Amino acid sequence: MTAETASTRKPDPDQGGPRGRRAVRFDFSALGSLMSYLWTANSFELRARVVGALILLVGAMSANVYLPILYKGAVDALDAQAGQVLALPLGLIGAYGLLRLISVAFGELRDAVFAKVTQRAIRTVALQVFRHLHALSLRYHLDRQTGGLSRAIERGTKGIEFVLAFMLFNIIPTMLEILVVCSILWVLYDFWFAAVTFATIGSYILFTLTVTEWRLKYRREMNTRDSEANTKAIDSLLNYETVKYFCAEEHEAGRYDRALERYERAAIISKTSLSALNIGQSSIIAIGLTMVMIMAGQGVVKGTMSIGDFVLVNTYLIQLYLPLNFLGFVYREVKQSLTDMEAMFSLIAIPEEVTDPPGAKPLKIDGGSITFDGVSFGYEADRPILKDVSFTVPAGKTVAIVGPSGAGKSTISRLLFRFYDVTGGTVSIDGQDIQSVTQASVRGAIGIVPQDTVLFNDTIRYNIAYGRSGASDDDIDRAAKLARIDDFIRSSPAGYDTRVGERGLKLSGGEKQRVAIARTILKRPAILVFDEATSALDSKTEKEIQASLHEVSAERTTVIIAHRLSTVVEADEIIVLDDGSVVERGRHAELLAKGGQYAAMWARQQEAKQLKETLIEDLGERYAGEALAGEGLSEENL
Repeated sequence: MTAETASTRKPDPDQGGPRGRRAVRFDFSALGSLMSYLWTANSFELRARVVGALILLVGAMSANVYLPILYKGAVDALDAQAGQVLALPLGLIGAYGLLRLISVAFGELRDAVFAKVTQRAIRTVALQVFRHLHALSLRYHLDRQTGGLSRAIERGTKGIEFVLAFMLFNIIPTMLEILVVCSILWVLYDFWFAAVTFATIGSYILFTLTVTEWRLKYRREMNTRDSEANTKAIDSLLNYETVKYFCAEEHEAGRYDRALERYERAAIISKTSLSALNIGQSSIIAIGLTMVMIMAGQGVVKGTMSIGDFVLVNTYLIQLYLPLNFLGFVYREVKQSLTDMEAMFSLIAIPEEVTDPPGAKPLKIDGGSITFDGVSFGYEADRPILKDVSFTVPAGKTVAIVGPSGAGKSTISRLLFRFYDVTGGTVSIDGQDIQSVTQASVRGAIGIVPQDTVLFNDTIRYNIAYGRSGASDDDIDRAAKLARIDDFIRSSPAGYDTRVGERGLKLSGGEKQRVAIARTILKRPAILVFDEATSALDSKTEKEIQASLHEVSAERTTVIIAHRLSTVVEADEIIVLDDGSVVERGRHAELLAKGGQYAAMWARQQEAKQLKETLIEDLGERYAGEALAGEGLSEENL
């Protein structure tokens, strides 16, 4: 194969385009992080595989380097027999074929041996990142897009595979092979053969990397313009009716065409620059080949070199050139892979905000009393949410926390679960500061039914069983019955094996809430937290579940966070929060008698309830709700 023929088969070095708009840089710190996962101290097998793969790599490279020498020997043997009865140099030809087979076989065996090392490293890194992400605080996850974190892990693991496949077993062996071949040419012939070969390959590499880096900006421009055109097209089609309302078809077509025009210009430059890259690469190789062939030809004429020597120097240069066909592509991908790996490893370096102290012991439950003592907290330093909040939930008692939106009610549950650490005061359970015991034991002692229930995209059985690992089917059934969802489940064709869809979207809000209640019941925690647990339910179902929750929470420490005051009238104590401070506390009747903020909230909600009942009589359930919403008189929002 000639250099010209080979060059026509090269891919676009920027095929697929860079993943980011910023020009990436080499950052070998990611490689240093990766090496510890390849050379695993506690796995003799993986270490043996690394060593074995390197031995096979050296074997394959050695066979590849020696092939042209055997080829030269066969050519010289045939040339020496010119004019005589031809007897094929079967030994040399057979050795050549065997060595070529060994070169390929060793390369494939190397990949097979190293495959487990690569995949184990990917698995180990991905698992470590995944565990670390779960160890980070809720604050971190609220500030980040989950999809972006998933993509960072996905790209990072793919980057590991690409770097190991191409850098370790392609780029580095090719560089070593260049040095070995130049040394062989120097020893067999003279310095100039080695110098011309090294200069040709070096110029080829330098030219390819320089032009590829220059071309990246045009590829990025292509991607930007392509995204722009696609966004305009989708936006226009999604607003089809608006376009028709204003007879704006030609306006939209013009916007789309202008975006396509910008993409067209960038694409033309990118394609033209690729042609320039290919021509330049082929020119460098052609010049190098011509020079070594002239030098070898002169040697043949002078009698200092044979025809086999002439073939050998030409074969070496082409053999070195062929793996470099993909250099532009590999260069860009290795750079991007190193960047992706660095982004993934940087996730591991993020410090954990909420941690267990050294030697932390599990929480010891003795009734489950909860104490907030002078607690202050803010999600941001300049915006306090809770201000010197103090209250106690005695063991086995029920305390309700009510107040307007933004008062800090849900923050109470987040601090209790230790999603955040308080900035002032202490939160303790049975006299133990929750910051002095393990997080797992604290969360294991508390069961919560949150206001916004999110389910896994799995079966109803799986979502309920998530409450307690290893729970029996009978336990799951009992929990479902207490949550008043067993009848609904059994009426479904697939029963408990009904899939709930992404985030539980195949279920109604009330059905999702009841699954969450069943899950918490199954957990059998010492402390229960109901954060608007019945907010998504109709009045009839709410009354049924309230009875169930009352049964479940009997003799358990219970915290009820609520907007709807009708759900907390039986609480042992009601705490009214406003602007992060406790403004009232007492039982339902006591608070009504005070005529304060709680009494005002109760009056407004009773007004809304009476109005709804009147509207139901006149308009029906559906239209009554719509009428209430139109007046801003929703019980949940008061």
